[in-house]
Amino acid sequence: MATDDPKTLVSTDWLAAHLKDPDLRILDGTLFMPDEGRDARAEYEAAHIPGARFFDIDAISDARSELPHMVPPVEKFMSRLRAMGVGDGHQVVVYDAKGLFSAARVWWLFRLMGQDNIAVLDGGFPKWQAEGRPIEDLPPMIRDRHMTVRRQNHMVRDVTQVSAASKLGDHEILDARAAARFRGDAPEPRDGLRAGHIPGARNVPYTALLNDDKTMKDPDSLRAVFAAAGVDMAKPVITSCGSGVTAAVINLALERIGKTDHALYDGSWTEWGASQALPVATGEA
Repeated sequence: MATDDPKTLVSTDWLAAHLKDPDLRILDGTLFMPDEGRDARAEYEAAHIPGARFFDIDAISDARSELPHMVPPVEKFMSRLRAMGVGDGHQVVVYDAKGLFSAARVWWLFRLMGQDNIAVLDGGFPKWQAEGRPIEDLPPMIRDRHMTVRRQNHMVRDVTQVSAASKLGDHEILDARAAARFRGDAPEPRDGLRAGHIPGARNVPYTALLNDDKTMKDPDSLRAVFAAAGVDMAKPVITSCGSGVTAAVINLALERIGKTDHALYDGSWTEWGASQALPVATGEA
């Protein structure tokens, strides 16, 4: 079992023990891909961990961007979280309905906004349910709480910065997509995207960082995954994936092993793969 850390990852045992803490706030950060045919909000309303609020990743994003769920403006993040009753002084725990998938994106977004007291629930809602722990279908009682945001710009990268890193080779670019998509052997789920990966990137599928029960592997096992992928830990890391969601699983894993110089490419392959002006590599890294 992973060591509980309220800034990265906590177990279902930890959450159960702290469930009634007055300053605990629980978020359901479930996001389903369009082809899954599931409604995250409807599933939340039908059953969730007691007191949980629904964090809508698509809604709490930059509506001005044509790319999916890009980082929202600071003001929008603050106002949405305040309306959810989440703010300064709260310990936040975020989970999702797939085990460990989109919750990591919410964790990274909070960290980007300068909020450190947030952890992902290891194993998520499936593990919580499998253990017979309490669930409810009631909306939470909301009280406004002010949130102070100090955006940490070093934690996010745009296409220009990633292009420079690709050319210079001074960062490790880690792609969380499945190996077949990384190699260019499998088609992209979104229309109009080329197959392949950013030149110089290495493939670390987010699933390789998880156990069979969708909990995160222990730190020594995580280090072994990165070593097997040929990652030079002396370099800063930029993570990427399809649309900036599972990339955050890599960021979380890096934080778990004590590596803090990592950032996320928000546009990810949805942006890079759509641009004819950017180079694409295929095959193994």
